Amino acid sequence: MVTDPNILKSLFKEGSLLPKEEMLEIARKKGKLYIGIPKEISFQEKRVALVPEAVSLLVANGHRVKIESKSGELSNFSDAEYSEAGAEICHDRKEVFQCDLILKVAPPSEEEVDWMPGNQTLISALQISVQPKEILQKLMQKKITAIAWDYIQDEEGVYPVVRTMGEIAGTTAVLIAAELLSSFQSGKGIMLGGVAGIQPPELVVIGAGTVGEFAVRAALGLGVSVKVFDSSLSRLRRLQNNIGTRIYTSVLQPKVLAKSIKRADVVIGALRAPLGRTPCVVTEEMVSQMKAGSVIVDVSIDQGGCFETSQVTNHNNPTFVKHDVIHYCVPNIASRVSRTASFALSNIFSPIIIEMGEHGGCKDFIKNDHGFRSGVYMYRGTLTSEVLGKVFDLKYKNIELLILGM
Repeated sequence: MVTDPNILKSLFKEGSLLPKEEMLEIARKKGKLYIGIPKEISFQEKRVALVPEAVSLLVANGHRVKIESKSGELSNFSDAEYSEAGAEICHDRKEVFQCDLILKVAPPSEEEVDWMPGNQTLISALQISVQPKEILQKLMQKKITAIAWDYIQDEEGVYPVVRTMGEIAGTTAVLIAAELLSSFQSGKGIMLGGVAGIQPPELVVIGAGTVGEFAVRAALGLGVSVKVFDSSLSRLRRLQNNIGTRIYTSVLQPKVLAKSIKRADVVIGALRAPLGRTPCVVTEEMVSQMKAGSVIVDVSIDQGGCFETSQVTNHNNPTFVKHDVIHYCVPNIASRVSRTASFALSNIFSPIIIEMGEHGGCKDFIKNDHGFRSGVYMYRGTLTSEVLGKVFDLKYKNIELLILGM
C-alpha cells in the first residue's frame, strides 16, 4: 500500500492527464403529437382552431394532423388548402376523436365525448353556462386531460386568447354600430365618423377592459366623440395611458351615465364579470330616454348583458328595436369575422403545441409551464377546477398537488 504523499500526488497527476469521456448534454426527448381538429357544430360557430399555415408548421415539426372535411369552410379555408399543408382529411367524424390531442374552439358535445376512447388531451373553450355536469362526468370517466384555452396564461400572466378575442370584439362592435346607423340598415343615416364642419357622433363605452379599449381605439380612429365608464378608476387610468390621449372617463354613477346615454348615438356594453352574471347598469328607463334610431351593441350579452332591455340574438337575426333604439345582442361577435379570428387563434395555439412537443407531450408540459397549467381544469380524469367543483358539486383536487406526484 502506497503511503508516501509525494508518490500519491504524482499518481493523481498522471490520472488527471488520462483521456476521459466527453460529457454531452442529453437532449430533451421530443414527442410527436397526433392532433385532431373536428368541425365545429355549435350554433353559428364559424371559427376553426388551426388555419392551413399553422398546420403546415406543425407538420414540418414532425407532428401529425387530422382534420374533419369542411372544418374550415365557414372561414373560407378549403380541404385542398389543408391537404396541401400536410393534414390528413377525414370524412368520418368519429375518426378525428381517436387522436391523442383534440383541438376545438367550442366545448365538446355529449356525443363527441362518447366517441373519445379515453386517456386523451382536449383543448377547447370552457363555458360553464353551457357545460352540462354529465359531460364533465363522462370526461372524468374517460381519464381525459382537459385544458380551457380561455384560461391559459402567457409569460406575463395575460390570457392571450381572451385578450385577442376581446380586441376583435371591440373593433368589430364599432364597425357593426357604424353599419346599423346607416340608412341602408334602417338607421338614421348617420356616418360614424368625423367630418369637417359637422358635429361628430357620440359614443359611450361601458367597460374599460380589452373590449372597451379597442372599441375606443376604433372610434377615435373614425373621429367619434367618446366617453368611457367603468367601476374601476385604475382601469380607466390604464385605458387612457394605453391609448395615449385624454378622453372623457367616469366611474359608474347612474345619473352621469343616464345623462351621457341620453345624448349618445351609440352605446357599447363591454363589462365583464369574473364569475356569474354581468351587472346590469343600464335600466329600461335609461334606454327609453335615448334618441330614436340610436344603437346599442351589448358585447356582454354572453354573461347576461349590461342593459335591462337586452335579449340574446344571433347572426341570422342580429337586431331588434325597443323604445325606438336598435339593439345588437349577438353573443359570439368574433364568429362574424371568423377568418380573422381563426388566424388569431392559430397564432396562439401553434406555438403552444410546438412547445408541448418539445417537452415530450402534455404531461411534462403541464408540469413545466405554469401558464399552460393554469388552463387545466381536469387532469387524467381528476377535476382540478374549484369553480366547476363547487358549481356542479363534484370532487376536485388542486393541480399543484397532482403534479407533485408526476
